Amino acid sequence: MYKVFVNEKKLLVSKHPENLEKEIRYESFTTLEIALDLLENTSVQELNVYGENLDEIWQEFQKLFRIIEAAGGLVNKPDGKILFIKRLGKWDLPKGKMEKGESREESAVREIEEETGLSDVELVGFINTTYHIYIERNGEKILKCTHWFEMNFDGEDTSKPQIEEGITEVAWKTTSEIENEVFPSTFKNIKLIVKEFWEIKKLGS
Repeated sequence: MYKVFVNEKKLLVSKHPENLEKEIRYESFTTLEIALDLLENTSVQELNVYGENLDEIWQEFQKLFRIIEAAGGLVNKPDGKILFIKRLGKWDLPKGKMEKGESREESAVREIEEETGLSDVELVGFINTTYHIYIERNGEKILKCTHWFEMNFDGEDTSKPQIEEGITEVAWKTTSEIENEVFPSTFKNIKLIVKEFWEIKKLGS
């Protein structure tokens, strides 16, 4: 199953119907074009395209876009706080485009160090990949695939925002601050990855 965010609306690509606001059985490439049109140009908030051959549907879906791969991280301190950045008035997790020749892990660590000013973050493991769609100024449609990793940090806090990247604040947030301050002012894919991370921690404890 793949969850893709289109202007903060949810597109679910799955093998079976998922009981969302609107469901469309996959018939051909045109099905995907119709699904995107509905999410971009109507009031539909969530849509499910389903069909038996999930891999084929996903491969066809990707043909609609230029794909950009990015990597980022969810950085924890021993006291349980998580590191967030504020960019363009929204809370976010540090992330950025992968550079040529980099592994996902290397990219995630580099982006965190660049955007937050921290050094010596410890990579723990992969969490998940999120997908969202946006349109470039030239009209080109982009599918951004962001690979997220859990990180630990237990060193000297040298955090500072990377102003030239439009970041205005770097802050460690408690669970209650995340729920009350961050979640009301962030993106759905960020909420998704934080909740998945909490679930992983709960299962591991």
